[in-house]
Amino acid sequence: MTAIAALTQLCPPPQNPPPAIDWNGVEAGLGMRLPEDYKQLAATYGPGAFSGYIHIYQPHGATEWVDLTGPMPARIRVQLQTDYDRGTHPVPYDPQHLFAIGGTDNGEYLFWITDPQGAPDAWRIAVNEARGPRWFTFDGTLTEFLTSVLSGETAVPQFPKDLLEQAASFAPSQPTLWTPAQAPTRPPVDSNTIREWARANGYEVADRGRITAEVREAWEQATSS
Repeated sequence: MTAIAALTQLCPPPQNPPPAIDWNGVEAGLGMRLPEDYKQLAATYGPGAFSGYIHIYQPHGATEWVDLTGPMPARIRVQLQTDYDRGTHPVPYDPQHLFAIGGTDNGEYLFWITDPQGAPDAWRIAVNEARGPRWFTFDGTLTEFLTSVLSGETAVPQFPKDLLEQAASFAPSQPTLWTPAQAPTRPPVDSNTIREWARANGYEVADRGRITAEVREAWEQATSS
């Protein structure tokens, strides 16, 4: 069974296929070839969240925060390069060989390890730790990583222990094109900020792990004005 077939069996994709992607244009804009499994993944699922936690960047994503072809991958690489040069955190790979391809609700990032650069189908996956030094490396493709994590075969230490309490799933988001005028007016908020607000307002939240949708929605409503 192929990796994409295993993933779709585990997490059924949306009934309506996402819009077609001009991969030649995307790769020309990025200046590099992309893994074939990622193209299949993006063309099968489109934008959305796996198990309400893992978000994979899409070409021309709905906002700059989830846009593979937007500014986020370069910004994240600059941050990693600063940490690498200063020795702030033990980044285990040359940041120039790390390309951000997704993130989690807790603030971790998923990366392609783009080495060798000319062989994208051989790229492995790395995951950093939000507000911490740990890294995790998966010796396989992005689709294999998602299948292995969501099936429970692979446990990423940075991910919440309750990630698999519910059956693995995929929830699509609205696939609208992002332009600078549509970018959000404020950046993503550190989950610790939400935790502090929640405790101050009577919610019980753990120090680590996933923040429930109820708490996140309450915080959004309280701070959106």
